Amino acid sequence: MNNDLREKVKELTLILLYLTSWEEEILDMKYPRSWKGYDFGILDELADDDLISGGPRSKSVAITDTGINKAKELLKKYKIEFD
Repeated sequence: MNNDLREKVKELTLILLYLTSWEEEILDMKYPRSWKGYDFGILDELADDDLISGGPRSKSVAITDTGINKAKELLKKYKIEFD
């Protein structure tokens, strides 16, 4: 996969994680979480970019504040309307 295509897959994966997330409370803070049923290489890159977090044994990931903001930017970039 070339770099341009990989970047698009990464962006769209973050959007899907965000759009399919639910809210979970941990230590009196609310975080959106999503199942990690996506390419593990892409998920690792999103984690390296501090857009998501979660342990390797977990079946879901938390979307960081940075990830939420980036997902919202990407929704606008791809002209996807979401409330």
